[in-house]
Amino acid sequence: MPQHSRALCLFRRLPAAPLLATLLAQVAACDRQPLGGRATGAEAAPDTNPAFLVAAREPGDPLPFLTLGQRALFERGRGVFQTEFTPATGLGPLFNNTACSQCHEDPVVGAGGEEVETHQAAFHYGACDDLSAIGGPVIQDSVTAALHTALGIGKEPPLPEATGTAHRTTPSLLGFGLLEAVPEAEILAFADPFDRNGDGVSGRPNRTADGRLGRFGRKAQFATLREFNAGAFANEMGITSPDEPSEATIRGHPFPAGVDPTPEPELTREATDAATAFVQLLAPPAPLPRTVVERRGGLVFLGLGCASCHVPVLVTGPNRVSALSLKIVQPYSDLLLHDLGPDLADICLARARPAEFRTEPLMGLRFKTAYLHDGRAASIDEAIQAHGGEAARARGRFLRLSPADRDALVRFLKGL
Repeated sequence: MPQHSRALCLFRRLPAAPLLATLLAQVAACDRQPLGGRATGAEAAPDTNPAFLVAAREPGDPLPFLTLGQRALFERGRGVFQTEFTPATGLGPLFNNTACSQCHEDPVVGAGGEEVETHQAAFHYGACDDLSAIGGPVIQDSVTAALHTALGIGKEPPLPEATGTAHRTTPSLLGFGLLEAVPEAEILAFADPFDRNGDGVSGRPNRTADGRLGRFGRKAQFATLREFNAGAFANEMGITSPDEPSEATIRGHPFPAGVDPTPEPELTREATDAATAFVQLLAPPAPLPRTVVERRGGLVFLGLGCASCHVPVLVTGPNRVSALSLKIVQPYSDLLLHDLGPDLADICLARARPAEFRTEPLMGLRFKTAYLHDGRAASIDEAIQAHGGEAARARGRFLRLSPADRDALVRFLKGL
């Protein structure tokens, strides 16, 4: 077993008090690492030290120590990400926005956004149908002029076959390449589907139809960033690609002739590869410097049991991209599904049931202005209180905190 994997396994096997102290020490040590690593200048050699925390100097920066070729590909991908599509270049006929960066924009390209969109799916007798055959799961809110003329609609109609409707805010993508680089075994080591340790937390993995581990999407329904991106191009802008070559439909029927004249796929392999590289090579935002109060808030975070799902530290495995290889990242997520109770339940996706959500990464939390998967919470305090299901015990401990400890916790989280 690699050295970094043995270290994380030791974290899981320690009794509660030493575990909290060890995790806190590890996070504190990571916070003290200089951003950008040891070397200076564009010619610096890649850092492969497994104790090296990867974080951006400024939000939206690429990972440190990319090769010149990787940096050039990152910048080409940024250009694709910012490309504004039109009907002549493949937009629609159904769409939610005209460019990736129109949603992933706050505070930088690749981060989150304020848009809220609608998703629908059907859940019957434990089986999930994402309704993709008739236009789901994303219900687009805009149409091209040609489709409006042909069908007289201003947006995609809702699907009466759906048993659930969800609303989704735009997630930040900063640091997602590092999450893709975490070994599957590392993630599965956190799973406890039968709650054998009795802590009330029983995370489990989502998997794709062909059995691969899901990591991305609010229900962890995508296994790779390439698939995540291809799905976003198709579902958010109606842009087909070599990875997602099929056009959407209206209620399972093709679009009327002439409303989408651009040949499929509308995005080239080169553009798809560049956009994927851009997302893979975005660095995670660095936490803000900690005061004594905020460090106490980190201890409160661990003491409440929040880290049972929002795992502070993950380590990537060996990777052909040196900037992704054997690096420490602080996602505050285990990338597993957890049942958050009936009040937050909405739709199923893949093997995720309506009340199950992948643990949302908290890195970059300070940039958010609305919280939870649908933006319903106006504050961190409100978001914590909305947690149910497996998070009910942690929520109960939170509600019993002293005002000083609650303030310290919120200040800690606002520094992520």
